[in-house]
Amino acid sequence: MKIAFYGTKPYDRIWFEPLAADYGFELRFIELPCKEETIALAEGYDAICIFVNDYVDKKLIDKLYEMGVKAILLRSAGFNHVDVRAAQGKVAVLRVPSYSPEAVAEFAVTLLLAVNRHIHKAYNRTRDFNMSLNGLMGSDLNHKVAGVVGTGKIGQAMIRILKGFGMQVLAYDPYPAEEVQAEYVPLEELISRADVISLHCPLTADTKNLICRESIARMKEGVYLINTSRGGLIDTEALIEGLLQKKFAGVGLDVYDEEEGIFYEDCSEDIIEDENLARLMTFPNVIITSHMGFFTMEAMQAIAIETLENAYALENGLPLVNSVQLSGQT
Repeated sequence: MKIAFYGTKPYDRIWFEPLAADYGFELRFIELPCKEETIALAEGYDAICIFVNDYVDKKLIDKLYEMGVKAILLRSAGFNHVDVRAAQGKVAVLRVPSYSPEAVAEFAVTLLLAVNRHIHKAYNRTRDFNMSLNGLMGSDLNHKVAGVVGTGKIGQAMIRILKGFGMQVLAYDPYPAEEVQAEYVPLEELISRADVISLHCPLTADTKNLICRESIARMKEGVYLINTSRGGLIDTEALIEGLLQKKFAGVGLDVYDEEEGIFYEDCSEDIIEDENLARLMTFPNVIITSHMGFFTMEAMQAIAIETLENAYALENGLPLVNSVQLSGQT
């Protein structure tokens, strides 16, 4: 099988190349994103492999089908960047539903701790030998109320960690899991009761702008908001308004609604034209990272293995257990 990898970085080769040799696959690593101008680079390949900021719409899917490409392999659990409906009956869409839930959950807690205890400000101060504690006071998490939105594997890992801090954990998910050791409540109740809100749900039509002006208005004063899932879960303009109104004690974002072309790239010499992103960077109680919650050795290895296992199943006519269906179920 020949697979064209789009949007690749040097670290992708580290994990995929050795494994591909074991499978006998031929890989082509393309640094460019998957788009109309680059789709022709997949000519003659059996499958393409894309990441979260490669958007494949109906037009691209039709082109892939004409080229004889059999599958779109996702190096991610999320699949909102692919028109799954347009792909039905033409091109298989295979994802990695679980690689390292702990990696993302641990990073979400890292963001929470950093923004709560002002680690980013303390780091910058002490490098200048400014050892003043003024403005660095945080608050205990012990006995506080945490709200976890989405209780898939990452959400469940997050719940276990938060309970280890001695927090009371509320959970919301339209499909509750019996094994979750948390109190399921309606979303409105979670938003109004939680001292910390952490988002771990997929981006769908139902969850788009889940955090909006109305939901922010229902939150406690001094709430912490953490998002390591998808940027589109938050209405950015509403978030900025809430920050200006001093609604939030802290916000930690590993994702952003308009991150394409910025996240995963070195833009340090560029003028950032996205006014909302630039504005968010000015708030002292906001930490933004570049969609790196998944980025551990264990997770990268698991992504590589599962992605190539998906390709192997396709090549050999095995059940496609990680196929994305219209319902979003596998």
